[in-house]
Amino acid sequence: MSDVSRTVHEPLAVPHYPESVGYQWQFEACGDRCVILVFGNVFSIDLNRQAASAGNKLRALAAQGLLSGITDIVAAMVTVGVHYSPESVATRYPDVSPYESICKLVTESLNDSQSVSSAAGSRFEIPVCYEAEYAPDLQDIAQACLITIDEVIAAHTADWLDVLMIGFAPGHPYIGMHDSVLSLPRLAVPRKLVKRGSIGIANQQSVIYPADLPGGWNLVGRTPLRMFSPASEPPCLLQGGDKIRFVPITSHEFEQLARGDTK
Repeated sequence: MSDVSRTVHEPLAVPHYPESVGYQWQFEACGDRCVILVFGNVFSIDLNRQAASAGNKLRALAAQGLLSGITDIVAAMVTVGVHYSPESVATRYPDVSPYESICKLVTESLNDSQSVSSAAGSRFEIPVCYEAEYAPDLQDIAQACLITIDEVIAAHTADWLDVLMIGFAPGHPYIGMHDSVLSLPRLAVPRKLVKRGSIGIANQQSVIYPADLPGGWNLVGRTPLRMFSPASEPPCLLQGGDKIRFVPITSHEFEQLARGDTK
C-alpha cells in the first residue's frame, strides 16, 4: 500500500522542454512498452497534484483519439506511467527510437495548453457513518491520537481533501492529507477481511475499500457509496486529482443510501 515516506527510484533524465505548463518531470524507461513521468523523488501534495493533472490531461487527450499508440495511462503518487505500443508511436517520429518518440509525444501533448480546456478533477461529498457498528477502530484511533471520538470525527470531516491516487485494488482511493492530529500508523496485524465501503486512516491519509478485501488500516467509518462498479463508465467513482469531503451520516441514513432509498 501507499506510504507518504516512499522514495521513488532515481529517474533517468531525458531532455524535454515543458515551457508552457506549470510543472516539470523526468522520463524513466520501464521496459520497452512503458515510460514513467517522474515529478519528484519524495511525496508532497504539490508534486502529487502535478502528476494527477498531467495524468488527467493525457487521459483526456487519449479519449479524444489524439494519442494513438498510447494504450494506458496510470497516475500514482508522484509519477505517471504511460503504456504504449512501440510500433505505433515509432511511425510518428521515424527518425528516432520508439522510446524517444513516446517521450516527444508526451512532452508535446502536455505542452499544448490548447489541447484540453481543463485537467481539473471533480468534487464529491462522501457520506460516512461513524457509529460503532461501522467504525470498529474509532475508540482505538481516539486513544492513539490522544483526542476524543468526537474530535476524531471532526478532524476527519474538517477539510476538502485530495484523491492522491487509485491503487492496491480497482477503485481503491488514497485520500489526503489530514491534519497531523491523525498521524497514526497502520495496524501491526492486518485484518484478513475488511468490508466494502470501510474507510481506514493512517499516516494522515484515508482509504476506502471498494470490495471485501484484506487490509491493515484503522477503520474509522463506512460509506454506502460504491467505489468500483465494473458495469459503470467510468467504473471507478473517484480518480486522482478529484477532491472529496467526508460527511457524517446516521446508521439509518446509511441503510437508506445503501438500499438506494433517498426519500
